[in-house]
Amino acid sequence: MVEYRDGSTLAQLGPSDMRVPIASCLAWPRRMDTPCAPLDLPALGQLTFEATDEDRFPATRLAREAAHAGGAAPAVLNAANEVAVARFLAGQLPFTRIAAVVAETLSRYSPAAPHALDAILAIDAEARAKATEMLETA
Repeated sequence: MVEYRDGSTLAQLGPSDMRVPIASCLAWPRRMDTPCAPLDLPALGQLTFEATDEDRFPATRLAREAAHAGGAAPAVLNAANEVAVARFLAGQLPFTRIAAVVAETLSRYSPAAPHALDAILAIDAEARAKATEMLETA
């Protein structure tokens, strides 16, 4: 869902199958066929929304704060998250520590806002290095 400054909210709904967003990215700005069945709203019955428990799910708060901060914060968040998730998948980091690694990386590294792709790539590389260094010295 995307909330606009005029107060309206738009939602994109689809089946819970990662092939849909992957196809969207691959075909952008067009759409391509997938083997996925369309979302059957009558079969779904209803949509229920609840406030996010940011104590239980701290990554949600980190992502919101990074998006609000703008500049390089979203790139730093993404890079640190990818490093932490890779460590988790390798059995080297508990799942519950992923958000802590991201938060610590964000607090230690806040470069200037990038204005070109090469700057974003440099920020990504540096954030990955800082997250990795932090994990290795912990």
